[in-house]
Amino acid sequence: MGGFAAVRAAAGAGLDELGPDPVLYRWLGRAHAAEDEDDHDAEAEAAYREGLALAPDDLGLLVSYLELCLRSDSFTYPGRSDRAVGLRARIEELAPPGSEERRRVDSVTGWAGRGYWDDLVIGAAVGQARQAAVAEQSEQVSGALRRAARGESVPDAGEDLRAAELAAAVELLQGPRNALSRVLLANRVAAYVVTTALAFGLNNALVWSGVLDFSLWGWALWIPLFVAEATLRRAKRLGRERVIARIQDRHARLDAA
Repeated sequence: MGGFAAVRAAAGAGLDELGPDPVLYRWLGRAHAAEDEDDHDAEAEAAYREGLALAPDDLGLLVSYLELCLRSDSFTYPGRSDRAVGLRARIEELAPPGSEERRRVDSVTGWAGRGYWDDLVIGAAVGQARQAAVAEQSEQVSGALRRAARGESVPDAGEDLRAAELAAAVELLQGPRNALSRVLLANRVAAYVVTTALAFGLNNALVWSGVLDFSLWGWALWIPLFVAEATLRRAKRLGRERVIARIQDRHARLDAA
């Protein structure tokens, strides 16, 4: 929740405190690789190699390193790309076909060699999942706002990330100044359709009437929607910050005890 930098900081602190550990090297490498930048890829490879020097048969490290090698540019980094062959062979020895470990490996590396049609199908599925998540979020926020309007108390979210984000959204959307945002978020899909139609209609009306030769004024109608979406993004950030603070506070109390 604190981002990839926070993962790297935690893994680095663990290595400083506990000494070399293959699991911590794997997390450090994955947190570098997730940035998908050349410098971070080099740091990820260094972490994987240090981890494998300690535990040559660690499947987690081998699979993570294989992922990095598979997505490396073979022209720019030929050595790293070529290492994928040896890593795959070693993984096949440690996780033979049909084993539970192999199923996990295949699920992680299944994207390698995927065709355009596979990417299209997966992209459509991801889009549908995002739309479902957006609809669910709108419903949850609207329900929480209705409960708050009835005077019902909001339960303590604790370390539940979704509950913390929802509580933050209710907090930020209270009051008469946010009435329009609440309406738009409660009818998110309809709001996008209507706003698009109105924006095109206003632009065309201004041009056809001769008021303007070219109009972008209709796109100003999107401002309320952008404000509502920005409020939700702010709520997500605020919820994450609160959960992280609670987790850190709990660990601090445990350390003090």
